[in-house]
Amino acid sequence: MAAMTTQLDVVSAEDKIFSGLVESIRITGFEGELGIQPGHAPLITPIKPGMVRLVKQFGEEELVYLSGGILEVQPTGVIVLADVAVRAEDLDEQAAIEAKKQAEAHIKDPNSDLDYAEAAMELAKAVAQIQVIEDLRRIRK
Repeated sequence: MAAMTTQLDVVSAEDKIFSGLVESIRITGFEGELGIQPGHAPLITPIKPGMVRLVKQFGEEELVYLSGGILEVQPTGVIVLADVAVRAEDLDEQAAIEAKKQAEAHIKDPNSDLDYAEAAMELAKAVAQIQVIEDLRRIRK
């Protein structure tokens, strides 16, 4: 018997990153980790920088980095509207590490042009990218 599926669309300001049937979705909302499966109750919530871990129809797993956005769950499907969305394999690890270092330096520097909240958000995005890259390595082993 085939697993139940739901339609998922992951859309950024620039592109549609994913559109297809999935068995399950894991994503980080502002209240914590969310697991979405077919038949989930309707929901709209902001999402934090992090990843969408999706299990496609027939069990193949895919990771997508999100810089933040909105998750909408409806009976007809799930939509992730992201500020920035990038497939895990397309992330640049060196750029993420450098962004993390720069954000940490801005946080430590009281004379920085960025205010603390902006620097903290940039740090969260860089750390999330690094985590997605590490998770991708784990699932490929």
